[in-house]
Amino acid sequence: MTRPTSRDVAHAAGVSQATVSLVLADKWRGRVSERTAAHVRESAAHLGYRPNLAARNLRLGSTRTALLVVPALTNEFFARVYTGAARVAAEHGFGVVLYPSPDGTGPARDPFPSARAALDGIIASSMATHALEAIGGDRLPLVMLDSDPTADRAAAHVNLAIADGMRQVTEHLQHLGHQRYLHLASAVDSWTFHVRATALNRLLGPRTDLRTTRSALSVHAARQAVEAALSTPGDRPTAIICDDDILAAGACKAARRLGLRVPDDLSVTGFDDLALATAVEPELTTVALPAERVGEHGMTALLAVLDGTPWTAPDLPVQLVVRDSTAPPPRTAP
Repeated sequence: MTRPTSRDVAHAAGVSQATVSLVLADKWRGRVSERTAAHVRESAAHLGYRPNLAARNLRLGSTRTALLVVPALTNEFFARVYTGAARVAAEHGFGVVLYPSPDGTGPARDPFPSARAALDGIIASSMATHALEAIGGDRLPLVMLDSDPTADRAAAHVNLAIADGMRQVTEHLQHLGHQRYLHLASAVDSWTFHVRATALNRLLGPRTDLRTTRSALSVHAARQAVEAALSTPGDRPTAIICDDDILAAGACKAARRLGLRVPDDLSVTGFDDLALATAVEPELTTVALPAERVGEHGMTALLAVLDGTPWTAPDLPVQLVVRDSTAPPPRTAP
């Protein structure tokens, strides 16, 4: 069935399209009689007419649309960020278009013929500002999530207390008595992972043994990286600190393949608290990140920027969730 147009409403009401536009935009007073305005509204309701908001917004120079750019859709964290952003956007009559960058954290391509014509602003999660230039990151209002807070091209930042999350992990493991660690670091070159590595190296003092191995963000790659790291000569680590839960799942698989028990022989920690953290056995000790709140704050920040209001906020707190993948090191650790 063809969607009724303003021309159809004008024809049904016996008035001009200009009159229909005035009435439905609630600008008729002083120009159209109350009787005519009521007749136009009745005709529109009878036809089931709905205004074309996209066309109206383009005329007004606003689309009431934000673009949320993420490195990937395969990570649950970004889905939660979108949920939070979309919730706040809907409350303010905005829409959010979710756009996974085809090149991950690398330069994002413009998904529109002209991003500036199609969008009011950009929210980017775990990206770098220079990677957003092609889609208007240097022209449209830009809010950065979980990204470098010193990036001066961003109008606002929303960050998590990532370093404090690492502090909670290390204090937990040190309290259990661990002194030999393997950091299973993400091979993704991004601010959030740099913060984790920097914090970990600062928090673990000279009396501890910290080794690092890198892995792509997949269970398979993490398993291979940990198998290789644990098979090298020298004292075996008693705890593996992973940059996220996907890597931690791979670490647990590697331990089983090598005949090690988690946590009796080897403790493993994650980061993010994805659904995966409670799907594996044993369940992961990990750092819970409030991803939906990140999205909510990101959209709130963009709305403030569009309104010309400065927006600042402290880093969102994170919380260590202790489960069954950590325990004191074995008494006779090799």
